[in-house]
Amino acid sequence: MASPKRTEKLQIMLDDEELKVIDDWRFEHRMPTRAAAIRELIRRGLVAEDIDEPDTEGKSTTDFRVEPE
Repeated sequence: MASPKRTEKLQIMLDDEELKVIDDWRFEHRMPTRAAAIRELIRRGLVAEDIDEPDTEGKSTTDFRVEPE
């Protein structure tokens, strides 16, 4: 089955720590590219049911830190 055609390009800014966590996850899960890893992490986040709602009251939604396991 062919994957859907990707027609939108997104630009995001990450700090070195966030990028390291994503790259570590990518290699641990043998993802072929960084983009594929990010798409998979987004997909997992969107289907997850046990995640608290984000606290965005008075905060920029871009201000977050990833806590490595």
